[in-house]
Amino acid sequence: MSMIELNERSEYIFSYIVENYLRMGMPIGSKQVLADLALDVSSATIRNVMASLESQGLIIAPHTSAGRIPTSRGLKFYIDGLMEIGDIDQQDKAHIDQICAQAGETTNDMLNRAGQTLSGLSRHLGLVLAPKLDKAVRQIQFVKIAPAQALVVIVSTDGLIENRLIELDKDVSESELQRLSNFINELCAGRTIGDISRTLADAMKKNRIHLDRITTDLVTKGLAVATTNQANEPHLIIKGQSKLLEDVQAIEDVERARDLFTLIEDQQRMMQLVQSTSDGDGVKVYLGAENDIFNHAGWSMMIAPYKNADNNIIGALGVIGPTRLNYGRIIPILDYTSRVLTKLIG
Repeated sequence: MSMIELNERSEYIFSYIVENYLRMGMPIGSKQVLADLALDVSSATIRNVMASLESQGLIIAPHTSAGRIPTSRGLKFYIDGLMEIGDIDQQDKAHIDQICAQAGETTNDMLNRAGQTLSGLSRHLGLVLAPKLDKAVRQIQFVKIAPAQALVVIVSTDGLIENRLIELDKDVSESELQRLSNFINELCAGRTIGDISRTLADAMKKNRIHLDRITTDLVTKGLAVATTNQANEPHLIIKGQSKLLEDVQAIEDVERARDLFTLIEDQQRMMQLVQSTSDGDGVKVYLGAENDIFNHAGWSMMIAPYKNADNNIIGALGVIGPTRLNYGRIIPILDYTSRVLTKLIG
């Protein structure tokens, strides 16, 4: 985008047009600008300002109406430079904390809940790019939580931490759990969870190692973490597809919605798309065809990365919806959720 410079009056009028469009979805004319903003200028001056904004590609007349709405270029300019992003709403914050921090489930479960939460809070489609979870293991630790209950902590070589709460048929002492942790780490450090599970199962089958019933139960339940086919490869979690239908407000939107559904169903293409937009920190906003995100204008996507304990980006989460989104609310939700995931995963 070429450099755009607006004086104070032009910026004020432009911001009003964008905010009115995001709130109401209606074109706005010079007479309404003059009446609503109570500027001490003539209607001719307002028309000149709006003509200048249009010549810079920031606003456009959607049809024969004298009113104007922002272009994708104008929206991008407003979001990147003029929009004031406040703190996350406390109710949204509490909801995200409660949903993401539920104990006793896998990282993949947590990422699924994060996607569902994003969809619910934004009222649009939520997506999460989940990393490959069956990675080489640095350390495995069995920790006693309560009688007949233990927490399995699996730390991968790239810093990803996987926690799983398991229920046992019999109480196990802390010393027994520590001996089991030492045994597995000495035997299998540097291998993936899937490899460790197969190695132990094969060794027990061939009587090369002997584990009692309760220890076998611990190993079986504890190492069943993150070994599904889905978890063995990066994958995209998509929640709230039906909400896209609620965003279709006119017959001409149907074709755009159909193309978007086709894109979403293409997991490989969607993963490439999300991966290509998830570098760097903070929330990024992409608006329709202008940025080669979708085949048609009319849709926007917001993406925020999350990281592991080594501060490396391992995935991303986002929201897809129509161009008219409540960016001021959704951007803080995305930013906060990415930071919560980074903290929990790390």
